[in-house]
Amino acid sequence: MNRIVLNETSYHGEGAIKEIVNEAKNRGFKKALVCTDPDLITFGVTNKVTNLLDEAKLAYEIFSKVKANPTIENVLAGYNAFLSAKADYIIAVGGGSAIDTAKAIGIVANNPEFKDVRSLEGVAPTKKPSKPIFAIPTTAGTAAEVTINYVITDAEKERKFVCVDTHDIPIVAFVDPEMMSSMPRGLTASTGMDALTHAIEGYITKAAWEMTDMFHLKAIEIISKNLRGAVLNEKHAREKMALAQYIAGMGFSNVGLGIVHSMAHTLGAKYDTPHGVANAILLPTIMAYNAPATGTKYKDIAKAMGVRDVDNMTQEEYRKAAIDAVRDLAKDVGIPSDLKSIVKKEDLDFLATSAYADACRPGNPRDTSVEEIKELFLKLM
Repeated sequence: MNRIVLNETSYHGEGAIKEIVNEAKNRGFKKALVCTDPDLITFGVTNKVTNLLDEAKLAYEIFSKVKANPTIENVLAGYNAFLSAKADYIIAVGGGSAIDTAKAIGIVANNPEFKDVRSLEGVAPTKKPSKPIFAIPTTAGTAAEVTINYVITDAEKERKFVCVDTHDIPIVAFVDPEMMSSMPRGLTASTGMDALTHAIEGYITKAAWEMTDMFHLKAIEIISKNLRGAVLNEKHAREKMALAQYIAGMGFSNVGLGIVHSMAHTLGAKYDTPHGVANAILLPTIMAYNAPATGTKYKDIAKAMGVRDVDNMTQEEYRKAAIDAVRDLAKDVGIPSDLKSIVKKEDLDFLATSAYADACRPGNPRDTSVEEIKELFLKLM
């Protein structure tokens, strides 16, 4: 048996955020906690949402202490802000960090027995859905607005933990490319490669099936055609990337990921490495490692990436072609090719052990070990 969980409602395209007011009024909501980060306030991005609330005379308070890799302390501060505001729903404005923080706040607010936050790791037995969340992504990569996952950093233990809970999914997503128009080049590149990683890992994960395959292959195709243009701030390409990352999220949220994400999570926790950058550096090398366990799937990936004459290639050739296409795209958008400036050799045992324990690792198509993950880190150094 397979299961698909998606938002109740999602709006796509320029002007999508204008529907926030109608959705809030139609659902009878009284006051929002707007969960965002300080940079988005500084650059006037969050204001695009709060201006709409002001015009409609909808009450809200702002919580803007979200960090790039949100911590347990972040979540508890947001939870206390939600209670203090006497809010009845959350509007998350930002990338994966803001939306993940909102998910954890919403879950704890309705399931206070998980207030320690650590107990939410894995598949926690929460009894009630999150407080209602409206999710407005400002990056084209994480797809947190449509997934049942969120990631929190345990700063004390220098690790990230993945939470998987159907109760956490935002009830409405507003995927408006205008909210992403101010993304700088580097962030556009890294979040776009994050979306590609979601699509590729979701396509080859052990739980993949026909419906999610459909989402993932289409996402790979759109990303390969548009990420370069999005980095150059071409409007049409940005619009396509906003759609592609959501489509990838529809897939991987329901079937899981693999060790690219396991390894990226530990890099983010240990060194605060941006998640998309970590994924992009790791992806080609891990694809090569996983190739023997992927059957003919790399042929499909190569085709979706725009590689020509794939049907006339041998298995070895089309696998290499798929990996090379991913590596070329990462290079073209300015992603580093190795971990030399990030990983310290003395941390390798910790990194490998942490990555092996990560919730994404069991979905990897090739069974692995702590030692093999350590070797993969070494290979990228």
